[in-house]
Amino acid sequence: MAGFLWMRLAILVFVATAALHPQRSLAADEDPLQDFCVKDTTQKLHVNGFPCKDPAQVQASDFASDSLKKPGKTSNALGVAVTPANVLTFGGLNTQGVSAARIDFAPHGLNPPHVHPRAPEILFLAKGTLLVGFVTSTPDNKLFAQTIKAGELFIFPRGLVHFQLNVGYGAALAFSAFNSQNPGTSQVAKVLFASTPLIDDAVLEKALQLDAADVQRLRSLISKT
Repeated sequence: MAGFLWMRLAILVFVATAALHPQRSLAADEDPLQDFCVKDTTQKLHVNGFPCKDPAQVQASDFASDSLKKPGKTSNALGVAVTPANVLTFGGLNTQGVSAARIDFAPHGLNPPHVHPRAPEILFLAKGTLLVGFVTSTPDNKLFAQTIKAGELFIFPRGLVHFQLNVGYGAALAFSAFNSQNPGTSQVAKVLFASTPLIDDAVLEKALQLDAADVQRLRSLISKT
């Protein structure tokens, strides 16, 4: 069974890089200028991406990762665990324009509304039943939502708010792929109520038509997620 899931994940990554953008020049990340550029964690340079490790020091293990092997811990307020395999955790992905994630859901678990600013996301549901959806940009703000079951795929367009809710009877497991080595994630609730430093209360009160007590209550709740 495990081998079957990893085969599906390999196909999913291929779909993310090929089917979403059949022309490499249209990918979210810039084209690489060499065969590989394994991330060098010893460098302190700040560049768009990461410096390359000396090719003479690169080993086969730099291109392997067990990041998605183990289930994430879902014993939290949202009942979800997102485990990324991106350039921050897997140095061999540097300049390759691809990454992945494992999403474990407890019963009724929710991956809350969020966006990936640098890539679309294609999700493969390996186990369970999810209600998934995204909302288009202003002025339409149209919701596209669908219930998917094990073995099915769903695509979330780049930069749009989206979510996944476990509506099945047990735990659920999904794998996602992105055409960026670091797609980024911004969770809507935390952006608004748990930023550093905090957004001024007056902004939230006016924008969301809340009173001061509501803002403080939401700050307290969201800080626990």
